[in-house]
Amino acid sequence: MGQVSPLVSAHHQIILDSIADGVFTVDLQWRVMSFNRAAEEITGITRDEAVGQLCHEVFRANVCETGCVLRQTMVSGKPIRNMPIYIVRADGRRIPVSVTTTLLRDEAGNVIGGVETFRDLTIVHGLRKELQKQHSFGDIVSKNHKMLELFARLPQIADSHSTVFIEGATGTGKEIFARAIHNHSPRKKGPFVAVNCGALPETLCGSELFGYKAGAFTDAKKDKPGRFALAQEGTIFLDEIGDVTLPVQIRLLRVLEQKVYEPLGSIKAVGTNARVITATHRNLEQLVQEGRFRSDLYYRINVVRMSLPPLLQRKEDIPLLVGHFVERFNHLTGKQIMGVSHGTMAALMLHDWPGNVRELENAIEHAFVVCRGELIHLRHLPTHIVPEKRSMIVTTGLTLREVEKRAIEEALERNKWKKMATARELGIDKNTLRRKIQRLGVSQPD
Repeated sequence: MGQVSPLVSAHHQIILDSIADGVFTVDLQWRVMSFNRAAEEITGITRDEAVGQLCHEVFRANVCETGCVLRQTMVSGKPIRNMPIYIVRADGRRIPVSVTTTLLRDEAGNVIGGVETFRDLTIVHGLRKELQKQHSFGDIVSKNHKMLELFARLPQIADSHSTVFIEGATGTGKEIFARAIHNHSPRKKGPFVAVNCGALPETLCGSELFGYKAGAFTDAKKDKPGRFALAQEGTIFLDEIGDVTLPVQIRLLRVLEQKVYEPLGSIKAVGTNARVITATHRNLEQLVQEGRFRSDLYYRINVVRMSLPPLLQRKEDIPLLVGHFVERFNHLTGKQIMGVSHGTMAALMLHDWPGNVRELENAIEHAFVVCRGELIHLRHLPTHIVPEKRSMIVTTGLTLREVEKRAIEEALERNKWKKMATARELGIDKNTLRRKIQRLGVSQPD
């Protein structure tokens, strides 16, 4: 113990020590035969301490007890590449690493042990967090060019007092944008009151928004303030404004024009200074044409307009969003899940996401409920995310390279193979896109 194994010559040890990644080898009894200099630096354990010990006593990875990566390779004969795990250093510090494993054979081709290389991801994780900060605004993360344009406008929009109209499909994050505007506005110390107009019964919508006086109707025993009163000095967010009835639209128009309203049963107008932000997944212009939404109210709410793209049009954001949700649910649940497997990411990239960002968040939350390890696999996703595509991913061995190629091809098709427009959609430089097209072998179909 404490000496280099006779199977590892001094010449081989010199070669191992020149490698930047940590490398160790084990024999068929799982005892460490070699341990290079980078492994010493990453683990804080010297070669003399490591050689001769059982590998789990040295490496102390989170998977050692339940799913040893090297054991999987020794049993199946298949290498594992760049799997993210955690290890515990000699000083007790827990750090992220990625590991790659393969079989160790002698000159006759007989298996005599295993080899594991590992790379410290601490700096990578730090850079990833910094990058996420650069592509975020409050709780919103994106690197899509349309979203970044919205990020650039948000500080000016937040600083103003104008009415904001947010349009986008269900699940695109309209309320999150509304909260970001409020939280970065001069009204941030005031209340933020969110109202889902589509969830309010038609007969109660007016009294919920504007309140009522005692005696206004049979069960009105005492005065009740409405949502506008609760939002005084702050912001009121009217989600699904397209579902509001015509009578309530008239009252909303007066609020926007005169800053006053009358609670049900009152003859006295009440003033309001609440800032109004509205949102809908409906086409309000079409509703106006159909006579189901007042044109004068439409023009009043459509002062500052923000259009949120569906997740299908910003698939380059999926890895960023997944990392964001993993970090959030780790904090909420106390778990320490590192991320998702390559196959899982491939499935997430292939899904069309009709429920948009909310559906993706729900999928990650579901995975957190059923995942007992520290990496989310396909089996942890909701079944509707990978129904028929599961077999395709497994049999074709879909890699992140192939996922990236497919994402670029889809973006090029959406932009009629115009590279400048595609680069803008993907949020990358035109020359970067050109290099990716060449590297991935992307070609326009005849």
